[in-house]
Order: sequence, then C-alpha cells, then structure tokens
Amino acid sequence: MKHRLQFAGKKLVRMAVLLLGVSLAAFVLMSLSPLDPLQTNIGQTALGSMSAEQIDKLNAYWGVDTPAAERYLNWLSGVLHGDFGTSLLYRQPVLTVIGQRLAASVGILTAAWLLSGVLGLTLGVLAGAFHGRLPDRLIRGYCLLISSTPAFWLAIVLMLIFSVWLGWLPIGLSVPIGMEQAAVSVADRVRHAILPVLTLSITGVANIALHTREKMIDVLASDYVFFARARGESTRSIVLRHGLRGVALPALTLQFGSISEIIGGSVLVEQVFSYPGLGQAAVTAGLGGDLPLLLGITVITAAVVFAGNLIADLLYGVIDPRIRRGAARGL
Repeated sequence: MKHRLQFAGKKLVRMAVLLLGVSLAAFVLMSLSPLDPLQTNIGQTALGSMSAEQIDKLNAYWGVDTPAAERYLNWLSGVLHGDFGTSLLYRQPVLTVIGQRLAASVGILTAAWLLSGVLGLTLGVLAGAFHGRLPDRLIRGYCLLISSTPAFWLAIVLMLIFSVWLGWLPIGLSVPIGMEQAAVSVADRVRHAILPVLTLSITGVANIALHTREKMIDVLASDYVFFARARGESTRSIVLRHGLRGVALPALTLQFGSISEIIGGSVLVEQVFSYPGLGQAAVTAGLGGDLPLLLGITVITAAVVFAGNLIADLLYGVIDPRIRRGAARGL
C-alpha cells in the first residue's frame, strides 16, 4: 500500500507540472494569435464610431494593453486560489460556463468512450481469432479506412444520410428547436445525441481494434495455447479463456489513453452538429479571444486526460501484480 501511494504521489506531481506546461503553451499560442478580439467581437464599423475613451475601456476589458507575462501570472495566481477568472464572452465565472457546457458534453463523451472501447475490443478479438482470413481482412480494412477519415467529414456524411436523406434523426443541437426546457424529454436528448456519439465511437475504434488484434495473434501463438489445443479445447474456449485474459490489460490502457482522442474529436463534432457542449465552447473562446475561458477548458480537459492515464497505471498494478512489484522496485 505504501509503495502504491508513493507511486500515485509521483504521478500527481508530474501531472501538476504537465498542467502548468499545458496552460503556458495554450497562453503563448493564444497570445501569438493574429486575431484582434476587439475587431472579432465588436467589428471594425462599430469601433470606428466609438470614442477613444470607449476604445480604451474595451482594451482594458479584453486585456489588450496588459503585458502578456502579467496576464498569465495574474491568471495563474487566481487558479491557485480556486478562481479561474471570468469569461469575457459569457460574462460569467469560467467554472460556471465550463460546468454548464460539460453537463451537456459528458453524456456523449462517456457513451462514445464506452462504445468505442467495446467495439474496438470485440473487433480486435475477432480479427486476431480469424488471423489471415476474410473477417480479419475486413476488420483491418475498416480500421485503416476509419483511422484516415477526419471526424468532421464523417459527421457530415452521417448527418446527410440519417438526417437529411432518411430524416430519422435531428440535424443538430442538443434539444428540439423552439421547445421549452421543461418540455424536453430524455428521449429528445437521446435522439439529438445519437449522431455525435456514433461519430466519436466510429473514429475511436481503429487504434484499440488494431492493437488488440496484434496482442490476440501473439496470445494464440503462445505455447500454453498450443497445449490447450492439444488437450482438445475448442477455438471458442481458447479465445474466451486465454485470449481475452491476455489482451485485457493492453486494451484497458488504450481505452483510458483514448480519452484524449474522444475529447479532441468532440471539438469538431460538436461544431458540425451545433451541439452546445464543451468542445463548441472551446472553439468559441478561441475564435473570440476569450483567454480565461480557453485556458480553463484547456487545463480541465488536460486534467481529465492525465487522470485517465493515472487510473490506467493504477489499475495495471491491480490486474497484474508483476507491474506493481516493478513499480515498487522503481521507487
């Protein structure tokens, strides 16, 4: 237990350092952006009709005249005290905006993450079990095709097929247009979330499936599987009893590592479907020059990704005692 706590402590310290680096990188990139927040959000025509005093107030509000280093240090000081600042576009605390948008996104992100993991593991096991045969070739071809397909393009294709041509699903948004919030049912929200979830799930399958396939092939070529075949065990029994046990650990790692892919893909997918989630808020903040909101979203999503990797590392030790002993010796 002591070694496990020390291992988790070292990971948390590294996570804190990485989050600091992520926030600094996001701030530098945002500061180097050629977009002028005043012209982007107010417009050149409106600026031309304003007095110098009004423009100075706007510059102060958007922090245009504040040195970059001072802006970052002020933001970092606030974060250390639990204050992520106020969104310049929404005029609300950053954590409030993130909480509202995350509540809309967490459902599709979680569903897509689970579905892609189950599909990826299933396809990888089938491909490895039928190595060199037709199912293996079909699954490999599908994975290679999907891995080279942009998420936004797939989202547009699915929208055209299921929303425009067939009319089975709504075109976008998270709720029906013009309906009061109190009248929106769970079924309405599910129907609007199907296409975003389907898009993210399809694009997240390839890596897990291909990696699981390779591990399954290695397991089925091992000596203890040969002995199992010699004892008369069927292929189905070998795959279920020995194959799944051998591929579960690497599949688990990839599943938690794929959190970053799901979150990254949601940025484009939510834009295509006009889904008012965290990804769309990140795009709005970036294009609108809302630095506090963009930094808050970047840090919180990075923390979620790092937490997923930490959970995978800790579960490794639970599933495989050899890894736990190796980590203890490393400490």
